[in-house]
Amino acid sequence: MATPQFKELRRSYGFDEVAIVPGDVTINPDQTNIDFKIGNFTFSIPIIASAMDAVTDVNFATLISQLGGLAVLNLEGIQTRYDNPQEILAEIAQVSDAEITPLLQKAYSQPIKENIIGERIQAIKQSGAVCAVSALPANTKRFAPIATEAKADILVVQSTVTTARHTSRSLRGLIFPELCQSVAMPIIVGNCVSYSACLDLMRTGISGVLVGVGPGAACTTREVLGVGVPQITATIDCAAARDKYLGESGRYVPVITDGGFRKGGDLCKAIAAGADAVMIGSIFAQAKEAPGLGYHWGMSQPHPALPRGTRIKVGTTGTLEQILFGPASVTDGSQNLIGALRSAMGVCGASTVQEMHNAQMVIAPAITTEGKSWQLSAT
Repeated sequence: MATPQFKELRRSYGFDEVAIVPGDVTINPDQTNIDFKIGNFTFSIPIIASAMDAVTDVNFATLISQLGGLAVLNLEGIQTRYDNPQEILAEIAQVSDAEITPLLQKAYSQPIKENIIGERIQAIKQSGAVCAVSALPANTKRFAPIATEAKADILVVQSTVTTARHTSRSLRGLIFPELCQSVAMPIIVGNCVSYSACLDLMRTGISGVLVGVGPGAACTTREVLGVGVPQITATIDCAAARDKYLGESGRYVPVITDGGFRKGGDLCKAIAAGADAVMIGSIFAQAKEAPGLGYHWGMSQPHPALPRGTRIKVGTTGTLEQILFGPASVTDGSQNLIGALRSAMGVCGASTVQEMHNAQMVIAPAITTEGKSWQLSAT
């Protein structure tokens, strides 16, 4: 007996549920071009370090820029609230699990110091690095002029969910077309997970879109709010919006998949699903140079009323250069991410990231059904 459906659900997919099909033609991995462009900036690797206090500080931003990537400094984090952020970061790494959320709430309750914002940006710039900074939509009007004066290069407007059409009691909220006209730097906006929201954001004139709600290792948004879309489906949908917008405007707005990465294979799958670049947090938190000292936490965890994150111990596995370029000292795929990407592109016959977007993908069975149970049981 047929019954009417109130909601019709479609299947969505995360990294572990899909695989990339090898191509009919292969090329040498060292002949692949993995450049990533945002505005007038070109990066030799399509990887961005998250705007998270356990990942990005001045030193980390400098180092990853030297290695060809980009890091985003959180303008509302520990780095801009304290003259000596290392002391607070060390305390965060030392307290027990029972004490961590109250400590973070206290640490992030300290006021943001506008003079420190300028100092941090100038320190990154003086090192010769490209400087990207991040702020919540509610604070962007306040911080964008400071970032502009300090000569920041890229502005990221980022929250758990960002849309081009927002209803609030504010008489005049953040209007992206106006922001694009008033700020003379590329603007990346996120996060979103749907075709329509992504298309709306691109039509405002922004320079890039972050894709991902809830997949991060230290994020609990899916558990607390029940909101989110697995990353492969979210990336495919937003890449379709990018292609639609390109067709109607002639302007290419890159899609950046943000969160949920555990190994090189996840990065490769995100690119095959349509991403132009990826934003990584927990893997980079394992670098010796990361300010989190072997720990990583969600930036929504310090919320005074509804924390949506948890501190996780990721440990320290190697240098940033080792994580990006190897040689790998572990076999779980969390090191030599660039080698993994170039190798995957090689076996797919893709010489560029755009060609990798055309790689065939299939729905894959759980990894435990394919002879890997011994590996999983040993970890």
